[in-house]
Amino acid sequence: MRRTIAATPGQRGNAGQIVLTMGWPSTPSSTPRNGGVRRIVDNRVDYGHRLEFGAFITPFAADAGSTVELARVAESAGLDLVTFQDHPYQPRFLDTWTLMSFVAARTDRIRIAPNVLNVPLRPPAVVARAAASLDLLSGGRFDLALGTGGFWDAIEAMGGGRLAPGESVTALEEAIDVIRELWDTRERRGAFTDGRFHRVHGAKRGPQPAHDIPIWIGAYRPRMLSLTGRKGDGWLPSLGYLKPGDLRRGNAAIDDAAESVGRDPRGIRRLLNVGTLAPDTREFADRLATLAIEEGIGTFILASDDAAELQAFGAEVAPAVRESVARER
Repeated sequence: MRRTIAATPGQRGNAGQIVLTMGWPSTPSSTPRNGGVRRIVDNRVDYGHRLEFGAFITPFAADAGSTVELARVAESAGLDLVTFQDHPYQPRFLDTWTLMSFVAARTDRIRIAPNVLNVPLRPPAVVARAAASLDLLSGGRFDLALGTGGFWDAIEAMGGGRLAPGESVTALEEAIDVIRELWDTRERRGAFTDGRFHRVHGAKRGPQPAHDIPIWIGAYRPRMLSLTGRKGDGWLPSLGYLKPGDLRRGNAAIDDAAESVGRDPRGIRRLLNVGTLAPDTREFADRLATLAIEEGIGTFILASDDAAELQAFGAEVAPAVRESVARER
């Protein structure tokens, strides 16, 4: 399946588009280190997470009504989550925050999240307020996923600063600290964080979100995986960007980083953006079940703008995956 992930002004290559071809990884032969908290049996990794299924919908501005309707289809199909990419420099896309707020008002049950939020163009103190507000207005249905950015020419064109790869990871960690500090209303004093790129000095805390909003991180490289283990609540890569063995290696890196700061790796959800991995519903479900059983994936998010695919994913694929994983567990 081919799906447009982002179109960036001035980007070279495939007509200004990044195309994510969703593939299927072979199972690596290596076994990750076991810190004693995740269950590894017969080279399988199981974090014990409840399986969840979601949709990854392109926020096209030219057909805004259809974008919102796809979110409603995802809810009617029984999916748990609807997500939208965030590229504020892309005029073909709706603004993600505005879209998520509108979708929250047009749905009743499904959770909503960015996939992932562009932190270089989203001041973290404002993100904290906006996320808590949307969570309150939606009755606790907002989840937050963050990324470092990457299309720096486009980010600079919108007034953002260009960061080196290492700087962008530092900036993201500082952003997480700011967001969590402002959500923590147990303290009466103002919030203080000292960072090179993001900081607050005496900012008032709150509002308190309706629920403990998880922070998922779009991570691929070692420092980002380490950050996910130390401070994230979930890992959210895309299958099409991974090489064989990357899921196993990534999980091990996250687990090691979590254990290094006294965290239980089972508290970190493993999410995965996928395409339609097989035309046959049963085969598609079998492949997702294998990823859940062998790689510890707890949330599968289907990248599709096709209403029939989303309906089948929720009504047919998801129940079959749950049944298969329940038998193995």
